[in-house]
Amino acid sequence: MTCPDKPGQLINWFICSFCIPRVCKLWSSRRPRTRRNLLLGTACAIYLGFLVSQVGRASLQHRPAAERGAHQSRDTPKASFPEIPLDGTLAPPESQDNGSTLQPNVVYITLRSRRSKPANIRGTVKPKRRKKYAVVYPAPGQEALVGPSLQPQEAVRAADADVPGYVQRGNLANVGEEHWRLIRDPGVRVGGSDLQLPKARESNIRIYSESAPSWLSKEDIRRMRLLADGVVLGFQPVSSNSQVRLLMFEGSAAGSVPGCGPSPCGLVKQPLDMSEVFAFHLDRILGLNRTLPSVSRKSEFIQDGRPCPVIFWDSSLSPTSNETHSSVKLTWGTYQKSLKQKCWQNGRAPKPDRGCTAVHHHEWSKMALFDFLLQIYNRLDTNCCGFRPRKEDACVQNGLQPKCDDQDSVALAHIIQRKHDPRHLVFIDNKGFFDRSEDNLNFKLLTGIKEFPESAVSVLKSQHLRQKLLQSLFLDKVYWESQGGRQGIEKLIDVIEQRAKILLTYINAHGAKVLPMNE
Repeated sequence: MTCPDKPGQLINWFICSFCIPRVCKLWSSRRPRTRRNLLLGTACAIYLGFLVSQVGRASLQHRPAAERGAHQSRDTPKASFPEIPLDGTLAPPESQDNGSTLQPNVVYITLRSRRSKPANIRGTVKPKRRKKYAVVYPAPGQEALVGPSLQPQEAVRAADADVPGYVQRGNLANVGEEHWRLIRDPGVRVGGSDLQLPKARESNIRIYSESAPSWLSKEDIRRMRLLADGVVLGFQPVSSNSQVRLLMFEGSAAGSVPGCGPSPCGLVKQPLDMSEVFAFHLDRILGLNRTLPSVSRKSEFIQDGRPCPVIFWDSSLSPTSNETHSSVKLTWGTYQKSLKQKCWQNGRAPKPDRGCTAVHHHEWSKMALFDFLLQIYNRLDTNCCGFRPRKEDACVQNGLQPKCDDQDSVALAHIIQRKHDPRHLVFIDNKGFFDRSEDNLNFKLLTGIKEFPESAVSVLKSQHLRQKLLQSLFLDKVYWESQGGRQGIEKLIDVIEQRAKILLTYINAHGAKVLPMNE
């Protein structure tokens, strides 16, 4: 007889060879039947219990392996590790039939997704270059600036389109990874043959969609292209003591300075005034439309080729005084009185004794909101009495800062209208300051303002201000690069967004009204 090699077989052999003969002998003996039945029942119960435990252990060993094999065979085409959740949550223990729970023997980990670089905004991915074709230059007397016309591949658009566009695949409003294609105009057909002219210089105003952003009009885009790419015939200082220069673009007539007449001109300011470009885009996004188009431009004969802001020259502006550079004579005291009178609101003409000007009441609300976001103080607070100025500020350099006792007599500056439209203001000299700390903001700019424009407040509340500013400022290639690309632009937008939150808190705390101001 061979010895069994497993413990279970050894026990079965022991019972069969040793115990059963003893039980049979005991059964055949002449002992009392009651005691014999008791011993026999006890032995059978022990044996049956042993058999049940062996069967249960074998089923637990073989069933999980079979289930795991079947599960893996079914899930092999799917995820390699389905037991590890990617969202960081732990799956609950599996319940058994007897009410107990089976604890998992896998380790759950959390895989956090981290973006290696910021998402590309619309237009930040430079389009793949296609074959370039030249553009015919216009004859003298036509528009000076003709940028490369970009047309859809499916159908060639009309040659007299106001704004050349780009074609985008995807949603224009979304910020994300998008694909672009750049298509140049085909060669011009002259005298029955195709004539390929020299390559045209790429415009510094980048539009990578079929149309510009909705807050910029076609006229805005046309003037931006003129200021950024127009051929300059000459320049001249506006005055003997001013560093501001007037550029005369192609088509200007001799002797038209400083008004330029109907010909296009632009004012070139110092590189430190680059915030004028940001102010223009912010004005359009807020729906105020009170600033003049501004771009950034490099020129060899101005500021040694450094980027400078160029502002469109509007000959329709009213004449200004030499002292305040305003077409409306107002002091701080008379300005506060006119705010209480709500001049020209609801179409009502004010009485002569009210001290009203021709400016509509809502214009002051738009100016105050705009100046607060950019912290422009040279209009309503020329003496810098509403904040702590630094030595670089004009009020300190001109010795005006200590004169804060008699504020009612202080004249307002840069309050300008148009000749044909005295009801509305034009915001000029929009030099903003992004380095004002939150505890040094000029709240004097909001004094007396009880209403704010609904269009601007809705943009500030919509959480889309950053996206719109990125899309709008990206159009100006020189400005975008001069501020350090997207990283530098994001820092400027951070400041404006924080001031917007403070302004909204101010509006709620003072119970100011938010009204539609479409007059």
